[in-house]
Amino acid sequence: MTVHYDFSGTVALVTGASSGMGLATARAFAENGAATVLADRNAELVQQVTEQLAAQGHTVLAVVCDVTDEAQVEAMVRATVDRFGRLDMAFNNAGIMIPVADAADESADRFDAVTAVNLRGVWASMKHELAQMRRQGSGAIVNCSSIGGLIGNPGRASYHATKHGVIGLTRSAALEYGPRGVRVNAVCPGTIATPMVDSMTAAGELDPDAATAASAIPRYGRPEEIAAAVLWLCSPASSYVTGVALPVDGGYTAR
Repeated sequence: MTVHYDFSGTVALVTGASSGMGLATARAFAENGAATVLADRNAELVQQVTEQLAAQGHTVLAVVCDVTDEAQVEAMVRATVDRFGRLDMAFNNAGIMIPVADAADESADRFDAVTAVNLRGVWASMKHELAQMRRQGSGAIVNCSSIGGLIGNPGRASYHATKHGVIGLTRSAALEYGPRGVRVNAVCPGTIATPMVDSMTAAGELDPDAATAASAIPRYGRPEEIAAAVLWLCSPASSYVTGVALPVDGGYTAR
């Protein structure tokens, strides 16, 4: 069953929007009536998918943004407000994975790279989104953590550290901004059928059979299922929900 929302008159922003969960969420926002900004560091791809949505009659804007650069993040939010006048909803989805490594052998460069995108990028995005929402006195932000923000995993210490950090950012900002009319939540996806997961499988870093067997619902999740959770968290249907880290993982973390 597909749930429909009336987001007409609202503005949504999605980072990492050129593929996977980000694209599915941007498409869902647009299909439910929101003016939608698709932001991604891949200029060619984000322009291509934005043009496809525009051709379907949706109100959309492509913005090239590398979330590791705070000046670009600030410009992304400014471009959103300059074009549409406000910002009501944001999904801070941009993230990367790094190869498996023994915790004693992880390089500082690799730690810095994953932190720059997965944690600092979310921090910068949320910072500038909150500044606009504070002026409005309203808004909803969803940060993309992971089941890696709720559990540990051998060989993934650096990645999991960033995703745990996203939950800390989310909970603290929720407490700070709830009285100001802004809700902040996180989603924690399990193994979702995305290009990133395809790359991990091709590199031998993910066993599809083991990944699905570990969940109560023994299959990969779909990007649209993450989009559904994000839209609910941004909608009036979750008006009393803030500060949560919502697993969307087929029951993986229920063990």
